[in-house]
Amino acid sequence: MQQPPANDTPTDFPLPKKQKVDRVRHVIAVSSAKGGVGKSTMSVNLAYALKRLNYSVGLLDADVYGPSIPTMLGVNKRPRPDVMGRIKPVMAAEKMPLISIGFMVKDEQPLVWRGPMLFQVLQQFFHEVKWTDYNEMLDFLVIDLPPGTGDIQLSMAQQIEVDGAVIVTTPQDIALVDVKRGISMFNMVDVPILGVVENMSHFCCPHCGEKTDIFASGGAKRVVEGKDVPILGEIPLDPDIRACGDNGEPIVMAEPDSEHSKSYMKIAEQVAKSVMQDAKDVH
Repeated sequence: MQQPPANDTPTDFPLPKKQKVDRVRHVIAVSSAKGGVGKSTMSVNLAYALKRLNYSVGLLDADVYGPSIPTMLGVNKRPRPDVMGRIKPVMAAEKMPLISIGFMVKDEQPLVWRGPMLFQVLQQFFHEVKWTDYNEMLDFLVIDLPPGTGDIQLSMAQQIEVDGAVIVTTPQDIALVDVKRGISMFNMVDVPILGVVENMSHFCCPHCGEKTDIFASGGAKRVVEGKDVPILGEIPLDPDIRACGDNGEPIVMAEPDSEHSKSYMKIAEQVAKSVMQDAKDVH
């Protein structure tokens, strides 16, 4: 009998029909075609910005290459099954339900799973997590995807109904080339693109206020020209955003009146409006 190829992926197996995530109204995927652009920071602040808009929100950290959200939220607990055998999320700050692939491995242990094993874990995360009590629903589930356009993104798009994707990039050309691939991927799997966020778009001197474009400028606008994809916002490179993540509290909660928090709030408002309009849903 012919052996399967060594690089089996989820596409080699029969896939179920797309399903809605149980007890979740809308799913938002946060993606970057390149690592190191601040995608997880965006995921966390988007989730908490939506929560500040009085939506009920959950957070799923599916970044198998660097599950950093537990650290960014100061969470070191592990999820436990409920009496029915479903996975109970860990409650992060402000009662944010959180599931992370980082909970599946010990600290400092590399995740060296192959495609089929990742596929199985994702199925559990998508279909066996008890996000809310049975008489309630989450308005939004924010999924932090790994960088790139590989198995995880494909599995998500094939398994569950995703209302839209937010793509995070930085202004330099090497990142923008990958953004085009990310846009093409989501178009291929019929996931609406809610927009692009240009992260680390500039640096403002805290002493004189002078603006410096460290990684060039306007790149995100150039990459979406002619693609009917909006720019959701520009987030500056700022040590306060990094410090809040290191301290386990997103800046939209730690410094709600800061200009950075206002930028995240505007992005969240646009995302919610776009998703609700497409779904003809009223909060």
